[in-house]
Amino acid sequence: MNAIALFKQYTTLLDEVYKNASLTSDLDGASDLARQGSNANELIIPKISMDGLADYSRNGGYVNGDVTLTNETVKCNFDRGRMFNVDNMDNAESAGIAFGRLSGEFIRTKVVPELDAFRFATYAGIPGISTTAGATLTTVADIIAALRAATTKMDEDEVPAENRYLYITPTLMGIIQDADTTKSREVLNNFAKITKVPQTRFYTAIEQLDGTSDGEKTGGFKKASGAADINFMIVHKPAVIQYTKHLDTKVITPEMNQDADAWKFGYRMVGIADAYENKVAGIYLHKKA
Repeated sequence: MNAIALFKQYTTLLDEVYKNASLTSDLDGASDLARQGSNANELIIPKISMDGLADYSRNGGYVNGDVTLTNETVKCNFDRGRMFNVDNMDNAESAGIAFGRLSGEFIRTKVVPELDAFRFATYAGIPGISTTAGATLTTVADIIAALRAATTKMDEDEVPAENRYLYITPTLMGIIQDADTTKSREVLNNFAKITKVPQTRFYTAIEQLDGTSDGEKTGGFKKASGAADINFMIVHKPAVIQYTKHLDTKVITPEMNQDADAWKFGYRMVGIADAYENKVAGIYLHKKA
């Protein structure tokens, strides 16, 4: 009983670590979205389309219009996990400390970078988003011009100005900050939040290693063949469908472990990263050539 109580205490810290470390957690959907998808691997989203205004006739009255309601289905597309073995300790408390350190480091250095990279790559690959494939941005004038073109494109597409999140590499953000001009400050004021994303998790596509094949046993991810580096991405939060559907930590005591005199600590995360079909204009991608 003491061991169970202790591990409950440690597992409640896992979500806090993720929130502190993840660069994309600001895009997590509302709690009701997660609740609606909590019992199934798919989420069905109603979409509505209708005709516009027509002339009103004093003799004939209204012109009939059509309304179409269809369903869009999105599926969980992130399902990853690992099991770790920790040699038996003298008591449950020391095992719990080891687990706390192991899990915290695992989430910070392995889970979160892959989750962020997966989300950015997924959004970058959604058909219909606004995309600019330009040369490497090197000057503050180039960066400001690219950001202005991006915000103008979203304005023209009638994407609401609020809730636009800018994700940009530290290199480009540093160039803007060093310039510290009126133009640079003005262009940055267009965003609800600005987040610096290391290039190591900012690609148009990634390959997730399976953890069992030769050359892939360490797991994790890498930049996919043919993928491009992302310079920056603007995401209108209501455009994306993002939440963690299932987060599970499993603890197996040495007494229950049939393979070794060791504690087994398992971690699994299942989630969704997608976009609403009618809101793809809310994602803007600027990538290297």
